[in-house]
Formats: sequence, C-alpha cells, structure tokens
Amino acid sequence: MDSAAVDSFRLVSLSALPPLALWGLGAAVLVAAGLACLGVAREPVRLRKWALWGLRALAALCAIFFLLEPGLRKVQVARVKNRVAVLVDRSASMTFPVAAGKPSRSQAVAESLAALTPQLEAMSERFAFEVVGFDPELTPLTSKALELEPARGSKTDLLSTLRSLKASEGTSARKLSGVVLFSDGADNGELAQGLNGRAKAVLEGFGVPVSTVAVGQGGLKDLAIEAVKVDDFAFVRNSLTAEVEVRARGFSGQATQAVLRREGRVVASAPVRFASDDDVQVAKFTFAPDQTGRFVYTVSVPVFPEEAVTENNTRAFTLKVIRDRVRVLLVAGRPSWDERFLRGLLKQDANVELISFYILRNSPDDPMVSQDELSLIPFPRNEIFSDKVHTFDLLVILNFNNDDLNISLAEFEGSIKQYLLNGGALAYVGGDRSFGDARYTSFADVLPIATAGASDPSPFKARLTPEGARHPITALGTGSVSTEAAWDALPPVPGMNSVRARPGATVLLDNPFSLIDGKNAPVLSIWDYGRGRVMALASDGSWAWAFTSHVAGAQSRVYERMWGSAVRWLVRDPELTAMSVSADSPSVDPGKPVGVSAVARSSDFQPVAGAQVTIELISADDGRVVAQQTVPAGPDGAAHVEFPSPPPGPYKVVGRATAGQKLLGEMSDAVAVRASGKELSDARVNARLLEDIAKATGGAFFEGPSFSLADVPFKEPPLVEVGRSRDQSLWDRWYWLTLMVLIMGAEWALRRRFGYI
Repeated sequence: MDSAAVDSFRLVSLSALPPLALWGLGAAVLVAAGLACLGVAREPVRLRKWALWGLRALAALCAIFFLLEPGLRKVQVARVKNRVAVLVDRSASMTFPVAAGKPSRSQAVAESLAALTPQLEAMSERFAFEVVGFDPELTPLTSKALELEPARGSKTDLLSTLRSLKASEGTSARKLSGVVLFSDGADNGELAQGLNGRAKAVLEGFGVPVSTVAVGQGGLKDLAIEAVKVDDFAFVRNSLTAEVEVRARGFSGQATQAVLRREGRVVASAPVRFASDDDVQVAKFTFAPDQTGRFVYTVSVPVFPEEAVTENNTRAFTLKVIRDRVRVLLVAGRPSWDERFLRGLLKQDANVELISFYILRNSPDDPMVSQDELSLIPFPRNEIFSDKVHTFDLLVILNFNNDDLNISLAEFEGSIKQYLLNGGALAYVGGDRSFGDARYTSFADVLPIATAGASDPSPFKARLTPEGARHPITALGTGSVSTEAAWDALPPVPGMNSVRARPGATVLLDNPFSLIDGKNAPVLSIWDYGRGRVMALASDGSWAWAFTSHVAGAQSRVYERMWGSAVRWLVRDPELTAMSVSADSPSVDPGKPVGVSAVARSSDFQPVAGAQVTIELISADDGRVVAQQTVPAGPDGAAHVEFPSPPPGPYKVVGRATAGQKLLGEMSDAVAVRASGKELSDARVNARLLEDIAKATGGAFFEGPSFSLADVPFKEPPLVEVGRSRDQSLWDRWYWLTLMVLIMGAEWALRRRFGYI
C-alpha cells in the first residue's frame, strides 16, 4: 500500500442467527413493547404513564441488544494513494508574455510549480502528483523541459485533453482525485465558443474536480494574421484572390497596410482599418502569377511598438502555379508550308491555345499598292508585343521580315527581352526572310545562333549531335527504333540559313555537309536567356519531316513529337527537367524538420548514381542560406535530406547535382514554415472559460498562478482492508444482564404500585 496500515474498530453483530430471523425477532420485540404501552395508555396521571412507557422501551432495547449480540471487530486498513494530474498547456500561445515586458506564460507556470513544490511534497503521503503537458496530446513533463523547451503545440483543445485524461484511468492503478489545469484558456477546439450544451454536460459528469489556473493578463495589444484563405493552386497568368483575416486587439480606429510579397518582392497591398478594440478585418489581394512552379508568399502587417506579440504579424503560405493551357503566339512572315504544318499541329493540340498572325503581303511585293488596301485589319504589333506579351507562354516567330517598317518587330525588342528575362519562351524559325537573308535581324542578342552570311539552298539531312541524342527535344527513339535511326530515316531539309552557334549554346542538330568557322553549321540550337528559354531553328523546311509519319505503316510522327517536346521544354514542363527537387510537404508545422527529395539525371535524362546533390534552404525574404547539405545520390539518382526546424517564415529549396566537375542541373521548390496558425493569432487570456470549467466540475478557479494547494478541492482516497480481523463480544458482560433485570424489576414494581397487577 502507498500509506502505512492502521487499526480500525467497527461495531458488528455476532449473533449466529441469519439476518432474516434477526429482523423478525426484532420486529416481534417492538410489537410486544407497543402492546405493553397500550395497556397503560389510559393512565390518567401523565407522569406515571411516561415512566411506565420509558421503562418498557428500555426493556425492549435490552432485549434487542441481547438478540443482536453486539461486538467490536478490529480491522487493519490503509488509505489508497490516488493521483492528482497537474496539466500544463503546451500550445504555442503559452510563449506569449504574461503582460507587456514580462516573462512568457510558460515561464510563469514553471515558477508557480517551483513555489508549490513544498506543498506537493507535504501532500505526497495522500496523493501522487503527476505533471503532464498537453498540446493537445498528453506527455509527461519535467521542470527542466518546461523551462528549456518552448511550447509549440498547434492547437488548444481543453475538452479533448480532459477526456483523454479521464480515459487514462482505465490503464492506471491509481484513480484520479483531482486535476489542476494551468492554461491561458485560448481554446480553438470544441470550447472555442465557450462552455455550453453538450460540452457542459460532459464536464458536469466528469466526476473529478478540475481546478483551473488562468496564466496571463488580459488587455494585451496585438495585431495578428489570423487566417489566409487562398486556393492550393492557380493557373499561370490568371488572376486569383487571396483573403487575409487580420485580427486586432487594442487598436480601435487604427488604420494600417497589409502587404503581400512573393520571395521578398511586393506583389500587392491592401488597407485595413479596425472599428473596435477586438476586431477582425479581411484584406483582399488580387494578383496573377507569371510563372509555373511552387512559390512561397508572405503576408504581413506592421509591428507596433506597444504590441505584446510580434511573431504573428507575418504568415507564409505556398502556392502551386500550373498551366491551364499553353498559350502560344505564332507570327509568320508569309504563308508557307512550314507555317501551314506548324500552325495545324499547334491548333490540333488540346493543351495549346493558339493565336496566330501571318503576313500575306509585304510592301516590297508591290510598292505601287497601299498596304492598307490589302489588309482586313492592321497588324496589332503594339498591343501584342508591348501590352500583352507577358500573357503568352511561348512566342513562335517564323521567317519574319523585319526590313519592312510597317510590320517590323524591332521596336519591341526591349519588351521581348524583358519577357524572356522574366521567364518567357521564344522559338525563332528561319527562312528566306530571316538571319543573313534580311538586312536587319531582330532579337540577335537573345538567339543562341548568329548570322554567318547568305542562306545555303542545298538540301541536306540533319544530323543528331551527341547532345541532341540525349536531349528531350530530339531524343525521339521509340521501341526498338533508336533515336539515331529515327533521325536517319527522315527526308532531306530543303536548305538552311547560314548561322554559327554562340558561346553557351547547345546544338542539337547540325548540317554535316556545311562548315562554318571549321564547325558543322548548327540547325537546331537552344539556350537559357535570363529565366527564359530560347530555341532557334535555322530552316523553314522542317515540314518535310512530317511526311514520314506513316513510313512502312509505323506511326513514327517524328515531326509532331519533336515540336511537342520543344514546346514542353521551352515552357519548362517539370517532366522535362534534368533535375527535380521537391519539399516533402509545402507547409511545415513549427518544430518539425524540413524534408527535401531530389532526383539527379544526366543530359540524356538517365539517373546518375553517386552524383553529389547539394540542397540549400534559403530564406525567401533576404536570400540568406539558412542550411545546406550535400549527399550522394542513390542507384536511382534519388537523394533525400532533412533540415532541423528553421524559424517560421518563407523558404526556397534549391538543389544542384554535379558529377565530377560537371553541373547536371539545378532546380528549386518552396516551403512555408508555419507559426502555428490560430495559436499565435490570438493573444487573449480566456479566464471566463477556465472559471466555467472549474464551476462545472466542482473545482476551484484561480486568476493567477500564485495560489495554495490547501484551497484546491480533491476527492479523498478510499480506505482498503489489508489485514485479518478479530472480533470481541460486548453483550456477554454481567453488567448488561444486571441492567436489564433492574429495568424489568423496576417496571414490575411500578405496575404493582399503580394497581395494574
């Protein structure tokens, strides 16, 4: 037993008669006494009557006494030591200060428990005290952990916690005698709207007094981002609206600005004004993402000097931007077979939204006829290439003549360069009005090739380069047909523009019969320009490849597959990247690690086992590298790392893979480390709820962590028999028999004296 055993004495009946017989005989004695009393009921002298009644009642009691044979039973008993649960709120709101400029609420609980230690030790003979933290799961808590480990729970659910504690009685040898609950009462679970209805009935039937201690003071001033309502994904270049709930306590009449940023860059702002000291206003941000991928956004409000909590003024979230359809602008210098085949191919692709313009006639064709006389509508150059160019995913410029000032795009070269720097895509296709065949070549700075003279009209078969054999645009082998064999089976191209590759360009196809600067002339070349991608095809004869779609009955469709892969590569389809990087979860709870997975592939898109994969966790606000790890890739090219929990905020995850000295690829993703959501958005102390809980369960309520355990109600532990019992009779004493004889003799003498015998 938890307590020392003691002797306990009980008055018992030692009669051998069964209980039923005892009840019957006792009733007979009482009936007989009653009849005897009726015999003197007509006695006119009241004193005589009451004397006779008293003696006969005493005689009846003596008879019952000897009938029951009373005795003392000596029993050894001990008091069971029950448990008292000391519950400590470990949700994130307990990191708030007790008052402005004061220690945290968790620190106040630690100090209170330290002050109560002598009282706990003094009551340890009767109760076993257990200190348990809840967030909302129940976890044993030590004083050291309470002081050193910050509270990080993402939810406060007091009713669920008490239910779990009550359920634990079934697995514990000790019963609950009471609960002492330390909390700020900022419940965001079942009791968020207060104690009423079914929840109140549950607590009233709890069966154990719950005493509550309010930690923290009311009246704190705080401005917080309470919630962000936005879809999980958006379509590129399509507008969406994010609604942000801003809660203000103590800022009645105050106006401020809420700001939305993407990786440090301001996207939008919205004014908010608070009408009362406890007000929630909704700030709406409408914006249009301009790139695909996952991005991290931050919404924030200013930090005022008098605020009690500053961590909840900022909140980060991620947004995945996808393509609804690839929006393509095709501009052709004149009608041609290449324009016809390419426009038809793009129009029949359900994933492409095509807008096309082609010039039917140029000024040099007939200088005597006005341009306006043969044009149904004017070419909307300014509207497209200045105002709307950012709305397209891909620009395709085919055999376009910039010598004609009426249609030239030269004046829009700056806006198109900016479009590419911001992540756009350009496919520039040659012809008899492009490159060296035109007096002016637009976009020369952004193209991966440069003009090298007049065009070469000689037909030739394009040859796959080593880079082209591995690149997704031109690696088109299917089944048993290799990529090289597929390209060898294509018909000749009817001529090409004379161009040379610029430093940094990747040549996928070349002309084995034409040398420029001692190298084979490039036919198909690519490179990255800023955040965008550019492809240059130095011929308008690729339409000839479409005639092999059904060679020998086989649907090779090299032309369709090459242009389809080119579009996907240009717009950065994630499936066509040499390296992939993704966070295990786009949103991470506070205190949790950030996991990142990566796959390294070579230029032919095969996994590279043993590649060195470097993953950086970068703050999206200031570009600072927070953490970095380098690990080798596995046999499948995959690698995984985990970063210890960083502070709340927006982060970019950047991965690079290298094999030897060669960079295989680089990719990025985004992740938002949350600041506990509603927990940090509400700095109030809900003392009213804590008081209601104590009242419903029969406990005591304390407005602060300074109190005495003597004022806390507990259920007393029960006594349990732990030893043998011993009986000692009381009825078989001579004096009890003498007393009965004297009572009966006195009653007989009085009856005789009064004339009843």
